[in-house]
Amino acid sequence: MTSPLRLALIAHDEKKADMVSFAIAHADFLAACDLVATGTTGRRVMDECPQLKVKCLKSGPLGGDQQIGALIAEKKIDAVIFFVDPLTPMPHDVDVKALMRLAIVYDIPLALNHATAEMLARRLSQP
Repeated sequence: MTSPLRLALIAHDEKKADMVSFAIAHADFLAACDLVATGTTGRRVMDECPQLKVKCLKSGPLGGDQQIGALIAEKKIDAVIFFVDPLTPMPHDVDVKALMRLAIVYDIPLALNHATAEMLARRLSQP
């Protein structure tokens, strides 16, 4: 028996609706994963997809991005889907860059937009 995929979900404010749409479209795949998310993103996903169980951490600006980064460093995350809003300045941009750096250092798949998240979900859902 294999362990479920440990997947982190993060979305900037302007992309949270996109994450919810992604979760609805891929609910079967996500239901088979151990999901962790930054606070607001996780709550929005669970509100719209009650069949999904998501461990919600702190909101990104309050340390949630860093919490997920720590999970990556501890090898407790297998992949990250992070819907980034490149057009809105982020006061916690250094935390976001640190999280991305850790995903690169630990060779964790990191989807930063809907197109790559779709590819990642299709690839990871194959036996």
